[in-house]
Amino acid sequence: MAIVAVEDLPSLLERGRTLAGLDLGEKTIGVAVSDAGLAFAHPRPVILRKKFTLDAERLLGLLGAERVAAVAIGLPRNMDGSEGPRAQATRAFVRNMERLTPLPFLFWDERLSTVAAERALLEMDVSRRRRGERIDSAAAAFILQGVLDRLQTLPEDPSAPPWTA
Repeated sequence: MAIVAVEDLPSLLERGRTLAGLDLGEKTIGVAVSDAGLAFAHPRPVILRKKFTLDAERLLGLLGAERVAAVAIGLPRNMDGSEGPRAQATRAFVRNMERLTPLPFLFWDERLSTVAAERALLEMDVSRRRRGERIDSAAAAFILQGVLDRLQTLPEDPSAPPWTA
């Protein structure tokens, strides 16, 4: 499938399916998955990046095991809203993934998600070493939680399944 907007997600979701959030880093892919009720984002262990085919294989295995219906990926915009090399790399990653899976992808503005994740981990008194291991998945959870919160504010569609309202 192609790139979708958050407003398109309710029509794509089936009962019991989840959403995933990704924070694409240079060395890791942070992953978070929603609960089946689409209310909460839960961090998963990061995927250490090696080469695209191996990364994609691990990611698709995880998404399949978690019954993911769509993937929200953080789009790293500059503070002025423009897109730089990291945003281009994220778009290229999604183009390559589209060749391997029918799952729809949604770009989500990730400005300050890593900062928010870092603050949350500091508040939980997580050590510096452990923060380094968890930061990308925590950022993925912030990205996904933003999408889940937005889904809750969408106008009710009478044709949408009742669990998406």
